[in-house]
Amino acid sequence: MTIATLDLALVEEATKKSGLIWVRGTGPDRALWHAWVDGAAHVVGDGPGEQPFPGLVAGSTAEVTVRSKDKGGRLVAWTARVSELAPGSEAWEAAVAELKGKRLNAPDSEDMPARWARECRLLRLEPVEVRSALPGGSLAAVPLPSPGITRREIPPSLPALLLRRKPKRT
Repeated sequence: MTIATLDLALVEEATKKSGLIWVRGTGPDRALWHAWVDGAAHVVGDGPGEQPFPGLVAGSTAEVTVRSKDKGGRLVAWTARVSELAPGSEAWEAAVAELKGKRLNAPDSEDMPARWARECRLLRLEPVEVRSALPGGSLAAVPLPSPGITRREIPPSLPALLLRRKPKRT
């Protein structure tokens, strides 16, 4: 199945500009950072310290929803063919070159490609069909279990630090 040129242009432009894409394989929906290279979105992960993407398997399909970077609303939804790139291949090298620049807060920026080759998977999500209608409703879901927390008790000394008056300058 081929995608119409205008539909493919919309998918490419929206996906390039969006920092995250929402991807659903056989597992839960995941927000994944990505890079658009050679006509497809590429994601790296499933390794220590990298984004998880359970349910994304080479040879299967995934549903991708792209949101607006400005407003956060859904722009386009498309079906992707999932394939895994072999480390060291020409396609893998091109994708890693783009992904490396987009990876934030990496502990080992110089050794990152070697670590990705050893410990992670690099998936290519190639558009095969653009959905004519965007998913309806909020699509809200219960957050997935995570060791990260955002709320803790306020330290006893914090109110005193925040309310302390600064000396006036003369």
